[in-house]
Amino acid sequence: MTEKTISRRRLLGASLKAAATFTIVPRYVLGSASYIPPSENITRGVIGTGSMGIGAHVFENKPGKAPLTLAVCDVDENHLAEAMRKAARGCDAYRDFRRVLERKDIDVIHVATPPHWHALITIAAAQAGKDVLCEKPMHRFIREGQAVIDALNRYGRVFQIGTYNRFGGFEHVGWSPRLRKICRSGILGKPLTVRITGAMGFEWKVQRHSGIPNPTLEAAPKELDYNMWLGPAPWKPYHRHRVHGSFRGYWDYDGGGLTDMGQHFLDPVQYFLDKDHTSPVEIEAEAPWPVHPDAVGVWGRIVMKYEDGDTIILESGEWGTPREAPDAPLIEGPKGRIYPQNRTDPPGLFELLDKFPEEPRLIPFYNQAIKERKQAGGNAEVSHRSTILLHIANIAIRTGRKLRFDPITQTFPGDDEANRLIDVPMRAPWHL
Repeated sequence: MTEKTISRRRLLGASLKAAATFTIVPRYVLGSASYIPPSENITRGVIGTGSMGIGAHVFENKPGKAPLTLAVCDVDENHLAEAMRKAARGCDAYRDFRRVLERKDIDVIHVATPPHWHALITIAAAQAGKDVLCEKPMHRFIREGQAVIDALNRYGRVFQIGTYNRFGGFEHVGWSPRLRKICRSGILGKPLTVRITGAMGFEWKVQRHSGIPNPTLEAAPKELDYNMWLGPAPWKPYHRHRVHGSFRGYWDYDGGGLTDMGQHFLDPVQYFLDKDHTSPVEIEAEAPWPVHPDAVGVWGRIVMKYEDGDTIILESGEWGTPREAPDAPLIEGPKGRIYPQNRTDPPGLFELLDKFPEEPRLIPFYNQAIKERKQAGGNAEVSHRSTILLHIANIAIRTGRKLRFDPITQTFPGDDEANRLIDVPMRAPWHL
């Protein structure tokens, strides 16, 4: 794949056959475009223009203003056509992400591909001198995470994961910066138990992102470069359910609803439990057994415990019998409980926080982090740790037993079966 750009006429013609695009753009993304550095606008190239890419990362280049979206890239011509239609003037289209990275006029790369591409494109972007905003989950398997961190540090690049819940999410259960303050204050005591369940409004999308075991063989559509879409993933016969939005149901590319929603839900939990630089040491999952080797299935309950006794309980509500009552506390310690909608037991616990110092403000990616070359709030180190939660939970599901994890080596001591899922071979010529 060596073509540089694709003609606008060809793409706009293809756009008539493409699916409708999303038009709801997250608040944080809209706000980011207002920052203009002293010398120029922060320009971006978007790699991956499917539903998430077109909906949250491709910006329209407004008439009369310097264009911000300079390049869009996708291996599906229909997706690419929709991205070009939305970006409009001043944007070029590419089929090979490496051509985007060659552009000297692009400051930030948005990685909105399926997760099996996240680490490789982020590393390549760092090598090309680009900052990176990457969709969640940060990586497909654990070893990729440290490789991404090493590359970003080596080339001095700024990184942000595509979830902003640690900045101010969890509004329906208590707002994450304030939850961090109350957990660190000692008001609730130790150890703490955090519940992230369907009964509390956390939708895990388990059924929606389950795969099809042994899908039938189909011919790949001519507009899709299926070999490039697979990239580092093992070659498997094409089936429409394996690609685009339903790719999440296959272990080769993602990890089901757990990895789709998990970084949104668990990144702030790592933050308010002050666990950004460690991981659980015990993991146990309840799910049907045996697990299909290709298609992701359902799960019911996952329990992860840290060395200090802090525990995270996940319940999907989509398999088995939920154990947590609908009115269970979000956070529970020996001295108090926090419930959804800011209710506490005993009452008034949040009022006690006034005597404790405020937590340091997290640095936003666009504007401050890029301009001042600082670590963003959702930087690679902390995002890697929250992604580890998703992978070790899925590994517990896939092995069907309780696991022990070493947060320092980021391995399962003495467990060859589990460790094979930490460092997954890539299909040549792709490698870390």
